[in-house]
Amino acid sequence: MVPDSARYLRPTDLAAALASLSAAPRVVLAGGTDLYATGVPVPDRLRQAVLDITAIDRLRGIRVEKSELIIGACTTWAEVRDAELPQWLRALKQSASQVGGEQVQNAGTIAGNLCNASPAADGVPPLLALSGRIELASSRGVRTLPLREFILGPRRTACASDELVLAIHVPMRSSNARSVFHKLGSRSYLVISIAALAATIDFDADGRIGYAGLAVGACSAVPQTLRSIESQLLGLDRKAARRLPIPEQLPELSPIDDIRASAAYRKEAVATLLRRALTELCDG
Repeated sequence: MVPDSARYLRPTDLAAALASLSAAPRVVLAGGTDLYATGVPVPDRLRQAVLDITAIDRLRGIRVEKSELIIGACTTWAEVRDAELPQWLRALKQSASQVGGEQVQNAGTIAGNLCNASPAADGVPPLLALSGRIELASSRGVRTLPLREFILGPRRTACASDELVLAIHVPMRSSNARSVFHKLGSRSYLVISIAALAATIDFDADGRIGYAGLAVGACSAVPQTLRSIESQLLGLDRKAARRLPIPEQLPELSPIDDIRASAAYRKEAVATLLRRALTELCDG
């Protein structure tokens, strides 16, 4: 049982934060934009012990180490949106500008978006398309795992109750790489996606595709990579990639009918978004 005097903690030290999690379960606050939108009754939420990690400097910022770009867990979407980043991170910047409105972008964090694990999370497809990895820490040690293994289902992740997300690691791509993010919604902003697609393509010195990352959100229980299309793109030149047939039924997706769209509409929309993305990236 957590005493009332310790129900809200805001440490400045990572070790202290991890120690508090190992001592008792806590709700981790990394921006708070989803804390009051979970559907839990207000009195129950107010009784939960909270760990606010936004004062831990180690968890903020964007940096390059060796062959990776590392984004701290508490880096806000506004910071990603406004950062000077290479062209192959354009999809991530585009998605950052569409995560809620400016108020949400100023407070909401990249790890908060991932840990909230919404099937329609706008921040997930670009990171999946970049083969992102999640770095987690607890008092037991540090581990990393691919983002595609981190999100297990709606509102479910592989993060243990005593773990914190430290950062997202993205492999560096060449100067030939390009990316794009397309979001379909009922309006242009402040809307949950009907479908969202992120594409990253890296061309080798001969102009052929050496890496292809394609990911879709809001069309399955968790955002999915389109491995069937990724494998077909490898080795193609720009002209052949633009002409690649895109089936209406992509095996990785299992969309549902809901208030925003039918499953059939989502399938057709993803195929259209994918054709647009490939045309845009291959036209340079």
